[in-house]
Amino acid sequence: MILGMSLSTFTAFHVIISLIAILSGLFVMFGLLGSNRRPSLTATFLLFTILTSATGFLFPFDKLLPSHMIGIVSLLLLGIACIALYVMKLSGAWRWIYVLTAMIALYLNVFVLVIQSFLKLAPLHTLAPSIPPSEPPFAVAQGIVLLFFVVVIIGAVRRFRPAPVYV
Repeated sequence: MILGMSLSTFTAFHVIISLIAILSGLFVMFGLLGSNRRPSLTATFLLFTILTSATGFLFPFDKLLPSHMIGIVSLLLLGIACIALYVMKLSGAWRWIYVLTAMIALYLNVFVLVIQSFLKLAPLHTLAPSIPPSEPPFAVAQGIVLLFFVVVIIGAVRRFRPAPVYV
């Protein structure tokens, strides 16, 4: 039992919050390219990505795994992104720091999604049956995802110039 849920129910909960984090993050990412803040979606993305990383530590484990390291890095990046956005109000260098940290956190979530997809979805698992996946189809998929995020993050850092918010 985890948080009063069976392991399978908790896993489903974790997957649902992960998918909400990724979907909202993709909308935020494309908003950044157009200098659109999307405050509600941004808050959803940040909250659900934090929840995704935090709940990952609640699964039973005996030793520190690579997934835990990704979770730690993601939580650190998200903390910086939240400070840049909500405390520093994207002033000066905090604008690009926010874009970079938030989008790398999104990339890490998608990176894990690709791994889990190759582990859990039969058609993909047949292409890369090792655990963890390491065959060429998996490497190509991760390479495409990485290249996509590098291009979009560079574009977002260059293009995101939100209008000032007056309070």
